[in-house]
Amino acid sequence: MYGKLLRLELKNFLRNPQFGANLAMKILMGFTYMWLSLSMVAMAFALYFYSQKEMNTDPVRVFSRFFLYYAVLDLVIRYFMQQMPTQNIKPFLSQNISKKTLVNYTILKIFFHFFNWGYLLFMIPFCGLLIFDGDFPVINVLMFLVGIMFVFYFNNFLNILLNKKTAVLYTVAVCIAALGIAEYLGYIHLSNYSEQIFYAFYHIPGTFLVPVLLTAITAYLAYQNILKNFYLDRGLEMEKEVGKTENIEFLNRFGTTGTFINNDIRLLKRSKAAKSALFAGVMFLFYGLLYLTGKTYSSDFMQIFLGLFVTGGFLFMFGQRVPAWDSSYYQLMMTQNVPYKEFLKAKWSLVVLVTAVSMVLAIGYVFISWEFYLTIFAAGLYNLGVNSYLTLLAGAFNKTPIDLNARAKSFGGGTNNMNMKVLLILIPQMGVPMAVFAVVKYFFGLEMAVASLGILGLAGFLLRDKIFDQIVKTYKTQKYSTLNAFKKV
Repeated sequence: MYGKLLRLELKNFLRNPQFGANLAMKILMGFTYMWLSLSMVAMAFALYFYSQKEMNTDPVRVFSRFFLYYAVLDLVIRYFMQQMPTQNIKPFLSQNISKKTLVNYTILKIFFHFFNWGYLLFMIPFCGLLIFDGDFPVINVLMFLVGIMFVFYFNNFLNILLNKKTAVLYTVAVCIAALGIAEYLGYIHLSNYSEQIFYAFYHIPGTFLVPVLLTAITAYLAYQNILKNFYLDRGLEMEKEVGKTENIEFLNRFGTTGTFINNDIRLLKRSKAAKSALFAGVMFLFYGLLYLTGKTYSSDFMQIFLGLFVTGGFLFMFGQRVPAWDSSYYQLMMTQNVPYKEFLKAKWSLVVLVTAVSMVLAIGYVFISWEFYLTIFAAGLYNLGVNSYLTLLAGAFNKTPIDLNARAKSFGGGTNNMNMKVLLILIPQMGVPMAVFAVVKYFFGLEMAVASLGILGLAGFLLRDKIFDQIVKTYKTQKYSTLNAFKKV
């Protein structure tokens, strides 16, 4: 049965209207995973030999000292990136197939994900070096390997539970934040506790069974939770809420554009997916703190790169998903003679407003460096007058529908992956302002570099009607292929 389900998924991939874009994305992800794989193998050798030759320290102790931080980072990455692949399983729930078979198949797909086996590319070379080069006891190294790998499996099942329990998620987040603050203030040193805990897997027999037991418990709880909610009318159903009428009267004076802006504000208040885009935009405000990490982010190129994301986080996260935000009722909209230009202007106005607010909030970076804030300000001007249009243009080619009614990320099919056309549009979005700013600053100074990006942004505003006419033409060209792709919602 599992083989048959896998063949059906393969047919779904091959017969998908977006097969070309999906194939290109798979190839791109393949190269990404290849790079990650080589990086992990290289890091295993680097950690071992650096610990042995440069630090004259036990490599296992060095690994254990910092592993707690990485385990927490792994959990955070899983929460935001790893999802339960249930969207392709939904059609089988009405068939004569055991629900347990479908749940088992879903969990098996998770186990075969790179997140769960990719760490072996680090652990196996590292443990191999410990045994064959360092003459570490084989039994102890194997205990260490098993214990560490089951920490990752524990994170896997804990992620499934957290994605369904908002209260538990907030509790865990508060605990992690409290520990981080305590470490920063010097009250505790987590690295010491980390070394004691994880080094115990190596030198205390039987300790490695603790993460094995914890994994078994969380796996059982996660399995039961999925099984209990694996129904079209329970865990996978559309979220039902009491209808509320909301309207911002001030926006009505702007006519059709104001009506669309009203709808987008309601979207941001009600949809988990839209809230995530808004939350990501807020989090990107702190992206500029990487400036403090060293020379890597202090170059002209990297400063403008940071500035683009500090001021444009919401722009990139929300703008490239136009019109996918409206995918669930896009067919209806297209039967109502909706003015495309007003529809797109509403989205543009919203991202421009949030970008402008981000530029104001980013003024805190003045306390780090006034030159750095001017760079952020310049990037914001470019986002306002140029990238706002390019982002909307990219959205015309991003046709993966978004399920606004998903109850939680784990059971939502609303992923919105980029395709190659969107990635190509990212080149001028990132490369052009970085190149212009660096070149002008080199020859004429910081003030002229800021002015040059400001001029580009101002030119974009002055030409917005003509630019919108071209964007509307692109959306109309892609209209029917977009309608066909959104039928899957």
